[in-house]
Amino acid sequence: MHLLNQTLNNFSGHVADLPISQMLAVSLNTDIFEANLVNLVLLTGGIFKLGSSALSESLVERQQKILGAIQESEERLQQAVVRLDESETQLKQAQLVIESLKKDAEATAKVVKSGILTDGKNEIERLTASAKAQIVTIEAKVRKQISDYVVTLALQRVTSQLEGNIGSNLQQQIIDTNISKLG
Repeated sequence: MHLLNQTLNNFSGHVADLPISQMLAVSLNTDIFEANLVNLVLLTGGIFKLGSSALSESLVERQQKILGAIQESEERLQQAVVRLDESETQLKQAQLVIESLKKDAEATAKVVKSGILTDGKNEIERLTASAKAQIVTIEAKVRKQISDYVVTLALQRVTSQLEGNIGSNLQQQIIDTNISKLG
């Protein structure tokens, strides 16, 4: 460290002693030994010789890694394209199935609707016929009741008239005649 400080101070002193025109002027030292050119050439050549093989190996290794990564990426891309094609095919198939299901559902809905309407009409007709039959039956019962009532009233009237007009001998004869007709 001390040597470095001494060298810097020495250099600073030389530079400070030089006039400004000399400090700005650049000159080329042609003395090979004084400029230490031989050592620099040997050092540079050694660095290139030794460093180039290590650098070359490093670059080749790096190149192989990059090529491997590119190849792997291309393989993944191809796999992704294949999966995309498969997915698109499955999507098309699913859309066809959905469309088919929609058509089937619409057809089934029409059949069910038609069946419900037909069943409803049949049920209405059955209920109407049943109601008409019940009305006819009720009308017949009412007519019978009215007829029975009229007959009863007529019999009561006749009976009351006969009781007043017919004597007991005539009543007995009518009863006997009717009994003999029944028997």
